[in-house]
Amino acid sequence: MAQQHGIIVLVDVNNALKERSLDGNAYWFDNMKFLGSTGEGTEKLTTIVPGAYFLDGSQATEQVLNWLPAALGSVPPTVPRNYLAEQARHTDQEALQGIAELAPADEAELGRIREQAGRRARRSHSSRSLVTSKVLDATGQVAGANAADTYNYPTPVITDITGPAVTEKIIYPAQYGSPDMTYDGWYWAATVDTSRPGVYAYTMHIQLHELVSRDDELVWEPVDLTCESYLKVITDPKRNAFTGAGLGVLPLPAFPPIS
Repeated sequence: MAQQHGIIVLVDVNNALKERSLDGNAYWFDNMKFLGSTGEGTEKLTTIVPGAYFLDGSQATEQVLNWLPAALGSVPPTVPRNYLAEQARHTDQEALQGIAELAPADEAELGRIREQAGRRARRSHSSRSLVTSKVLDATGQVAGANAADTYNYPTPVITDITGPAVTEKIIYPAQYGSPDMTYDGWYWAATVDTSRPGVYAYTMHIQLHELVSRDDELVWEPVDLTCESYLKVITDPKRNAFTGAGLGVLPLPAFPPIS
């Protein structure tokens, strides 16, 4: 089975939207630092991809890359997928209860209920993201009508992977469906031809979403940006991270005899 490489693309969405650029606003991490990946936590990540060989030294299966995007400062993607919907439903129930108890002439109290219930934002027709209908703040609570700029951004969406690594057929990227709903059931992966060592650049196309007011309505508008990263294919065969040796059975610890 091919070795799985995980690459996290952490985006400072707020700054990226202000500057309309991912330069200096994307932070990359992978799980191959023990083999020599460099630039961890910066926008200059070079991911090491070791060769894959059979025991006789012949070329074996390809390596596999998996990319997962995340938004800096947003509600973690590991919370239950129904969290956002439950938060919105809870505020709806509180608003309905408040209206039922409200005197008809109490305009001040009605305004408070409107603020508590939050505002709904629809998705732009050109948006690829699956986003919640209500706007949450940075703490995960439903934002009111006069919410500050600390609202929770939708998770960035990878829309394509291009560049020399693709055109030279070093990697073969594609989008896949998965039962893991952490990322709306979709993720990007690629197989890597490890028989051609070298450093190859690739371009990540990422769609962010900006909350704008249009005709007294909140809309998540898509903003498409790009950033670049690198792969370094090496001739060393993949090895066990625990033992430093080749693939095989992990050594068992020595247990004292049972008396």
